[in-house]
Amino acid sequence: MKKMLISSFDMEVGGVERSLLSMLGHFDYEAYEVDLHLHSHTGDLFADLPSKAKLLPELKAYKTFRKSIVQNIKDKQFPIVLARLLAKYRVAYCKSAESGYKQMQYMWRYTLPFLPALKQEYDVAISYLWPHDFVAEKVQAKIKIAWIHTDFSTIETDKVLDLKVWKQFNHIVAVSEECKQAFLRKYPSLADKTTVVENIRSPKLIENQANEPLESRMAKDNRFKIVTVARLSHAKGIDRAVQAFKYLKAKGHSNIAWYVVGYGGDEEMLQSLIQENNLENDFLLVGKKMNPYPYIKAADLYVQPSRYEGKAVTICEAQILAKPVLITNYPTAVSQVKSYEDGVICEASIEGIASGIEEMLHNSGLRSQLTSKCKSINYHNEKELEKLYELMN
Repeated sequence: MKKMLISSFDMEVGGVERSLLSMLGHFDYEAYEVDLHLHSHTGDLFADLPSKAKLLPELKAYKTFRKSIVQNIKDKQFPIVLARLLAKYRVAYCKSAESGYKQMQYMWRYTLPFLPALKQEYDVAISYLWPHDFVAEKVQAKIKIAWIHTDFSTIETDKVLDLKVWKQFNHIVAVSEECKQAFLRKYPSLADKTTVVENIRSPKLIENQANEPLESRMAKDNRFKIVTVARLSHAKGIDRAVQAFKYLKAKGHSNIAWYVVGYGGDEEMLQSLIQENNLENDFLLVGKKMNPYPYIKAADLYVQPSRYEGKAVTICEAQILAKPVLITNYPTAVSQVKSYEDGVICEASIEGIASGIEEMLHNSGLRSQLTSKCKSINYHNEKELEKLYELMN
């Protein structure tokens, strides 16, 4: 039996964490003895971890990444505080909306000397969430595999620093072909070690959870209901959704409501934007939900207004629940939807989102067509794990 490690950050509610749960739920535990390392033993999905994967003890130094600098000062983690301040200073003049990626890189690089290594040696070590410095530098393994969940062509990273980490892995796994190609446009030298393994899906589990009770406000809402499940961040484009919704209301579409399930750093900004446009009763941030599927099931339309994605888990989940889906034309969109077959891809702008929704509102035949197509598709893809087993052997 091979000894393997899977490493990730925590189990907060998110697409990456749900895909990790699905992978762990379908793993071949007869062939692999699996250790799971989480930097922080936190998150609403933590209780859903399968018992067959052995959870390693939490290491105090790695938990610091989820704590504020002030809290780390109180905990007397002074070297780590200094490293984080240095990372913050280095990106202080960066004007990118996603400069947080670079800051995270520098934070890991400067903090590494103060972080403990794992003593156990493994046959295989998987780093499931970027940055991959922990598995690259602090884990001994014969084979190392790093996962890509995002579109690297759209985010700002330190390429030199990134390459130093990527080169320490035997294989790099992207969650879609488009995600892989976007990555290779940035790092063409890594083509020989980059491959695709799609997120593992559990349609029956999603369908069962979708049948759980829905909170009363949405259950009693008789309007045309749009639903989005996403982190409240720049990447997910919820700010554009608010503006598109304002445009639709101004055109006289009064009998619609938009429910956004999720949480994140942009919540305060989005609430202000909603209030400024007098949409408090129509564009609703319902917060973090352990089970978002009843919301998706109750939707008349699922919309993903993202600026970029790797391969959004939530889009496929909406398709599993046979919902008409509208997504923006971000660079990897064609890996998720065949436009006018199992969903619609609209222009990636406020006007494009509004126009796409308007088309869906007026064309019930199109919505029915998309629903029928999704019902005819078999979304089981457990065989994707065979690709991973091949890499590990």
